[in-house]
Amino acid sequence: MARHREEVASTTPTRRLVLLRHAKAEPATSSDDALRPLALRGRTQAAGLSAALVALGAVPDVVLVSSALRTRQTWDLAKNGLNSRRDGSPWVVVTDALYNARVEDVLALVGELDDSARTVLVIGHEPTMAATASFLAGPGSDDAALAQVRVGVPTATYSLLEAPAGTPWSAWTRSTAVLTHVGRPQG
Repeated sequence: MARHREEVASTTPTRRLVLLRHAKAEPATSSDDALRPLALRGRTQAAGLSAALVALGAVPDVVLVSSALRTRQTWDLAKNGLNSRRDGSPWVVVTDALYNARVEDVLALVGELDDSARTVLVIGHEPTMAATASFLAGPGSDDAALAQVRVGVPTATYSLLEAPAGTPWSAWTRSTAVLTHVGRPQG
């Protein structure tokens, strides 16, 4: 029993932000870029994301999704196997604001979230997802993960950032989080 109390006492509650680049999409054509669907490989990548997020302990309470078809399809395939709220599903917001977003746009959307959300998943596009992770990464960040986001990330890559649970979403700004992991689903 004493050991259990020590473990609980040493565990610091955290707030987690997962920044995910959509899975692999079909090549660009002359048609509307926002309507590009996932490629077969992308569908496989997206299907593996739920297991990756569960393994990281980063099952989202809130999901912010770009309105582009490929990001919505990424979420539709990734959500299987995720249960976070009591009703088993996260609160999902699909927004045009993430399609051509800049770092400050992502932070503005995240900053508007209720602080009851402990883990937030943002599904967007490059170079913004990697740039946002790089911008937020502060002291204590994983060197290899930081090097990766500084050069950009491939499709279906997620970056996990953490801050103490008492840090409100509105206070997430330059160097206020710890970039702990950058990864991709198996397969």
